[in-house]
Amino acid sequence: MDSAEAQLECFIAKFDDDNQRLIGQVRSAVQARLPDSAEMIWDNYNFLVIGYSPTERPSDYIVSIAASAAGVSLSFNNGAQLADPDEILLGSSKVNRFIRLPSADLLDQPEIEAMLKRAIQASSVPQPWGGGGKLIIRSVSAKQRPRRRR
Repeated sequence: MDSAEAQLECFIAKFDDDNQRLIGQVRSAVQARLPDSAEMIWDNYNFLVIGYSPTERPSDYIVSIAASAAGVSLSFNNGAQLADPDEILLGSSKVNRFIRLPSADLLDQPEIEAMLKRAIQASSVPQPWGGGGKLIIRSVSAKQRPRRRR
């Protein structure tokens, strides 16, 4: 196991068992849909974020997994500009929108699958990317909110 993967495992281990399992399941599901994307990791004050980008540039990310003690979400870069006929996206940001994921099974729902496809198609970087799925630790905050429910 490389050191970036070991670091990510340590970040995930801060969460309770249910969220650890959910983060792993969602990560596997997103990796299956974006196998050549770079995985960029931010272990921030509020969230552990795993972003998926066709390049190593954070601004090119398509979706990200955001995990906190409260749960796991799938966030869409430029989600505010994506068509959302099923009204599944949450948030009021001018850029980002998200879906709460109490279960990784939700990623198999047709409306979420369609949203993922729209996000991939809207990416400014064309496919195929061929990045090989590189894992990059972008930043780690010294101070963080608790990752487990109290």
